[in-house]
Amino acid sequence: MRDGRLERWLDAMLATPGLTAVADPEAAWQLHVEDSLSALALVRRFDGPIVDVGSGGGAPGIPLAAALPEREVTLLEANGRKCRFLEGAASVFRNVEVVQGRAEEQELEAFGVALARALAPPAVAAEWCLPLVRVGGAAILYTGAVAGDLAPVAVALGAGSPELHELAGAPSRRLVVLRKVATTPRGFPRRPGAARKRPLA
Repeated sequence: MRDGRLERWLDAMLATPGLTAVADPEAAWQLHVEDSLSALALVRRFDGPIVDVGSGGGAPGIPLAAALPEREVTLLEANGRKCRFLEGAASVFRNVEVVQGRAEEQELEAFGVALARALAPPAVAAEWCLPLVRVGGAAILYTGAVAGDLAPVAVALGAGSPELHELAGAPSRRLVVLRKVATTPRGFPRRPGAARKRPLA
């Protein structure tokens, strides 16, 4: 049975310009809910609060918050208009907080899991996410079939070897898990804009 809160969130997203290129409700459910929940089992492996970095319209954070009501979920978004949308959408979820800001400006190592979906190339997303995660947690990146060589990036940011997870029935989609094994060195993430201009890989 579908969660009515998620259906209302999707309806609002489809009615708000600039949040999704999908117009069909069923296609939107598959893209924004089912794809978001593909990381559910991986998220459950790590304790602690969750941050959705660059949340945009709320995926994957809102579907995961619905599936994990016992976990605190922060939707981190720099765009004010999107934040206002998220605040309305998240008001029915007691475990969700919306924060307007950039990853480079947040408290370090405050989360158990950091998520990035449709945010930036994997190396850039890793630099934004891993510093926010405490040792023992993980950054989980939703990527395409080719994620690139993230091993040097992971080592530089305090993570172990990247774990690639293929999704059944979705050959163009992967999840990359970067387990935090050491404190990220000082200086990361770099100042706003630096990671995208000069990616680590």
